[in-house]
Amino acid sequence: MSYTSTELPRRSFGETMRADVWWTQPLIVFLGLGTFIVYSTWAAFQGNHYFSGNYISPFYSPELFGNSPHSWFGARPAWWPGWLLFSPALLILWAPGGFRLTCYYYRGAYYKAFWADPPACTVGEPRKTYLGERSFPLIMQNVHRYFLYLALVFIVILTIDVWKALWFADPSGKSSFGIGIGTIVLAVNVVLLGGYTFGCHSLRHLVGGFRDQFSRAPTCYQAYRCVSCLNRRHMLWAWLSLFWVGFSDLYIRLCSMGVWHDLRIL
Repeated sequence: MSYTSTELPRRSFGETMRADVWWTQPLIVFLGLGTFIVYSTWAAFQGNHYFSGNYISPFYSPELFGNSPHSWFGARPAWWPGWLLFSPALLILWAPGGFRLTCYYYRGAYYKAFWADPPACTVGEPRKTYLGERSFPLIMQNVHRYFLYLALVFIVILTIDVWKALWFADPSGKSSFGIGIGTIVLAVNVVLLGGYTFGCHSLRHLVGGFRDQFSRAPTCYQAYRCVSCLNRRHMLWAWLSLFWVGFSDLYIRLCSMGVWHDLRIL
């Protein structure tokens, strides 16, 4: 039997036979992710208006060093260079940022929207060679499971922040239980981030995906089913949590600036 090889014609960038508006989705993703990146970067470098009473922005939590009552280890550390701008967010945002950057869903999203690699299915792309994910910079995507471990710790910390957001200082200095709009904002943020984090592809593998026979590991099977349930809507969880974590920072920032006033429900 003889074999023949056929070289497929290469499309030029943007060339396609598709008749639909294929560019709509990558454009929306570009605008959505671009807006969040610009805002979160700006907010991270501010270094102020990130807390309001018992509320703290998720961009700044945990506050390892800082000037708010939420700081773990006091004010700006002595080892921080004097010439370098200091913001508590710069010490911790690399962890949740790395988790999203290496996320399997977001990789597909920004490959299309930012790198046009390709911009959409059956649409010509700008690159001529593909080195795979064993070469820099794509090889860095393989650290996603390690960022997952950090993301799980952040879920615990943000949950503690919600607990703290239930206690308000009265004029006498004592703390009393209550619920404000900010409490609800932070609680919704944890739920959405939890749905996104606990639906992670890497977590699904860790809890049971590596098993060849689920019948021999019923506990792993139930955990796998639970994570898979969230994973089926991973894209939805990813976008909702992205929007809400940004809104949470904005809400607390505007409350701190006196633009918005937190309403006590209870």
